[in-house]
Amino acid sequence: MSSSTTEKRIVVLGAGYAGLSTAKGAGRHHAVTLVAPEERLLHRVRQHEAAAGGGQDWPAIGQLARGRRIEHHRARAVELDLDGHKVELDDGTVLGYDTLVYALGSRTAWHDVPGAAEHAYGAERAAELDRRLRGAGEPGTLAVVGGGATGIELAAELAEAHPRWRVRIVTAGRVGGIYSPKGRAHVRRVLDRLGVGVHEDATVTEVTPTGLRTTTGPVDADVTVWAASMEPHPLAAAAGLAVDDRGRALVDEYLRSVSHPDVHVVGDAAAVTVPGTGTLRMGCATALPMGQYVGKLLDGRTDKPFAYKYVAQCLSLGRHDGLLQLVRGDDSMRPTVLTGTAGRLAKAAIVAGVLAALK
Repeated sequence: MSSSTTEKRIVVLGAGYAGLSTAKGAGRHHAVTLVAPEERLLHRVRQHEAAAGGGQDWPAIGQLARGRRIEHHRARAVELDLDGHKVELDDGTVLGYDTLVYALGSRTAWHDVPGAAEHAYGAERAAELDRRLRGAGEPGTLAVVGGGATGIELAAELAEAHPRWRVRIVTAGRVGGIYSPKGRAHVRRVLDRLGVGVHEDATVTEVTPTGLRTTTGPVDADVTVWAASMEPHPLAAAAGLAVDDRGRALVDEYLRSVSHPDVHVVGDAAAVTVPGTGTLRMGCATALPMGQYVGKLLDGRTDKPFAYKYVAQCLSLGRHDGLLQLVRGDDSMRPTVLTGTAGRLAKAAIVAGVLAALK
């Protein structure tokens, strides 16, 4: 298909995997304003490494935007005028658009748990958490709330980077409960080897400066990390885009808002249902393909509906181990897993592939 030559004013909000890949695709032949306050890529799949002191090598957004007609405007969107086709930014700038791509992603969900937002570190504060741990005079106990992929990766990485700290996972369900029996068993073996304590079936009811109160009793903690779940940015609902009960924007098969078709929504902000696959979960695995698709769509290189099938889920388990869990197209678990060095190398290859796709 030939590229479109009709000039459009395209504004992309958010420079994560979905937003940046959209901008790069559309920026081949159209002027794109990419709105994001960050100087460097927020490499979400490596956020656990940032919490342990990594992340300094993440590329600048300007570097990734080279060769495209992309202007990176370092600010935050604070208000959308969907009828007037305008975006107001926190530096006072008002941007007009013909097409808006909403890619503001997700943020830590505190679930109204008392003290959580005040006393726990969310994923967005990974660098601050690293400074806190490195600056501590004496090691103590660190509690990671959440037994899903984010919590597991954080607990393993921090336990390996800070062996004198006592690391605990506290979860309302089972640690690694979504994975196959082989996958769950490997995760538990690695956590045991790293000395990570596990508190399962323990719902956190309050976070205090000295620990957690849970449905199974108190858990002492000098530092708490909150990795329970994520929620979409609230600006979409506040602006009047149609959203689901979780606040994710409802979109059609071309990833256009069902209420405002001149707005495309990609990444964690979008509630996308694909025939044969189901409603897609939040994550890099879905955000990057969405952004690549809308970039091609806006550039005139496709007119087909968005399609997607899952292949695998992967985990970092410190610097020396990992898990690659094969899944069916609908994201249900297959029995096959790669673990140990093979799992670690598979995860590293996937992370490298994500970055390569953005260059």
